[in-house]
Amino acid sequence: MAVGALCLMGAVGIGGCAPRPDNDRVNLPPPVESTAVGAGDLFTLQVVGEKDLPQDYQVAPDGTVDLPFVGRLEVKGLEPQEIAGLVKKELIAREILTEPDVIVSVTDYRSRKVTVLGQVQKPGSFPHTAGLSLLQAISLAGGFTSIANLDRVNLTRVKPSGGATTVVLSANAIMEGKSVDFPLQAEDRIYVYERIF
Repeated sequence: MAVGALCLMGAVGIGGCAPRPDNDRVNLPPPVESTAVGAGDLFTLQVVGEKDLPQDYQVAPDGTVDLPFVGRLEVKGLEPQEIAGLVKKELIAREILTEPDVIVSVTDYRSRKVTVLGQVQKPGSFPHTAGLSLLQAISLAGGFTSIANLDRVNLTRVKPSGGATTVVLSANAIMEGKSVDFPLQAEDRIYVYERIF
C-alpha cells in the first residue's frame, strides 16, 4: 500500500515510478544532414589556375569570411557549391576573371554540436559527426552518473520547418537491445534526469 502510494506520488510528481517509455512509439523527426557552413567551420577554396591564392579559410563568428579580391562575404548557412557560385559571381562582377572555376570543400564542421546535460559526468557541448548516436553522445559526456534515470532521457530536436520536438527515451531499452539507438543531428539537445530513490 505504502509502495503504491509512493509510486503514485512519483508518477504524478517527477515520474519516479513511471513506466519505461516505448522508444518504438516516439514521434521524432528523422535527422537532417546539412552541408551548410556555420561560424567556426573550416573550408578550402580553390580558383582553378590561380595557384598563388590562399586556399584555407575559417568562417568568422559573424558568419563571414575574408577572401582575396572579393573581400568580406556572408557565407553562414550557404552550401559549399553556393559559396563557390557567390565567389565566381563576385570575381566576374569585379572583372578579375572572366570564367573562373571555383571549388569549395568543407574540411571541418566546427559549428555542428550536440549538447548533453543533466546526470552525465561531463555536461557540455560536443562535436557532431556523421552517424553520431544518442548513446555515443552520452559517452562523449563521460557516461551516466550513478543517480541517472536511464529510463528518462529527453531528446530535443529542432525541426526544419521551425520549432522543436522533445521526446522521452529509455537508454536502458537501447542498451538491452530492445530498441535501436537514435541517430542525432547537429543542435540536438539531450537531458538525462535524476533517478528518484
